[in-house]
Parts: sequence; structure tokens; C-alpha cells
Amino acid sequence: MLFFNDRYKFFSTDRQTGRSPDKIFQMTIKSNKLVSTPKKRKRIVIPFRSAIKWLVRLRRSPQAIAGGFALGTFIAFTPTIGFQIALVLFLATFLNFNRPAAISSVWITNAATMAPVYTFNYWVGSFIWAGPDVSEVYQTFAAITLQLLKMDFWQIQRQFRTVLDLGSDILVPLVIGSLIVGICAAVFVYLLAISLLYMLLSARAKKHRLDDRTWKH
Repeated sequence: MLFFNDRYKFFSTDRQTGRSPDKIFQMTIKSNKLVSTPKKRKRIVIPFRSAIKWLVRLRRSPQAIAGGFALGTFIAFTPTIGFQIALVLFLATFLNFNRPAAISSVWITNAATMAPVYTFNYWVGSFIWAGPDVSEVYQTFAAITLQLLKMDFWQIQRQFRTVLDLGSDILVPLVIGSLIVGICAAVFVYLLAISLLYMLLSARAKKHRLDDRTWKH
């Protein structure tokens, strides 16, 4: 009975459009397929979309954003090459800091800056724990940088192993200096970021007040 009613609709439509009932029937089937296809795609895409949104969700308060920059800066100065991004993501989520800010600032140490940054950290730590000459350590870090450039990005364990293989005579002063420099840099970045953010917020608030006054007059 349902099929008969549908066919009756096609015959009545044929008088208005001039199209044959079979052609209209085929067009209806194609349109139904086109409408149903996106539903199947949504079922596959939605889980990944929600995961991405969770990963980049912003903590919008000035304290959270400044804390994210400070956390990323501190991790950047530590000899944790290989899993810095994973570490900063975990800590930013645990401390409720801004994750994008933390990830962006952790890139302070990269292939171009690793040797001078770690050499400076070692030099600071050598005042507390003596080690080899600074020029010799710089050459060592430069060689490590070349090794890291040849590695794949996802070879996390191998990258971290290259730092551990430095030996205690270099590694101990490096860790001590990295903690000192990292804490000082993180405090400086936090104070700078929070000041700039509050300046931006106050300037935006003044602009809104001026706009409201203009609109009232």
C-alpha cells in the first residue's frame, strides 16, 4: 500500500514536471543515499574531533595562560629531550594551565638552540658541581645535536638515551644548572606574561567603556 501511494505521487508529479515516474523514482533513491551518507561519516569523525578539542582546550584566565608559558619555559631548560611535549602536556593538564601556551614555549630548546642553552646551564651548574671544561662540553652538545637531527621525531627513548649517555661528570652539573636557570626563567616569564595579559585586559575594558558611552550618547 505504501509503494502504491508513492507511485501515485510520482504519477501526479509527472503531470507537473513532465518527467517519467521511473526517472523520478531513481532520483529519489539517489537523493536518499546522498542524505544518508554524511551520517555514517559523522559517526567516524566525531570521536576524533572531540579528542582534538580536549587536547587544545584553552584555560582562558590570565593566571592559567601565564602559568602555561612559565611551565613550558621551565621544561624547555631541563635536559628532557625526547618527551618534553608529553611531559608539559601532562603537567599543564594536572596543574590546570593553558596547554597551547605551554607547548609553544617548550620549543625554546630545539636543534638550533640546544647546544648553547645546555652549555649555559652546565656552566651555571659547574659552580656547584665541578666537571669538564665548558668548551669541551659545548662540542659534546653540538655532536649530540647532529645525532638528534638524524633521528625520527617519534624516537623518544633513543633521543633521551643520548642525553643520559653523557655521563655523571657532565650530567650532574647540567641538571643542577638546568633547574636553577629553568626556575629563574619560569618566574621571569610568568611575571612578564601576567603583566602583559592584565595590560591587554585593562585596555580592552577601557575600549568597551568608551564604546558604551558613545552608544548611549
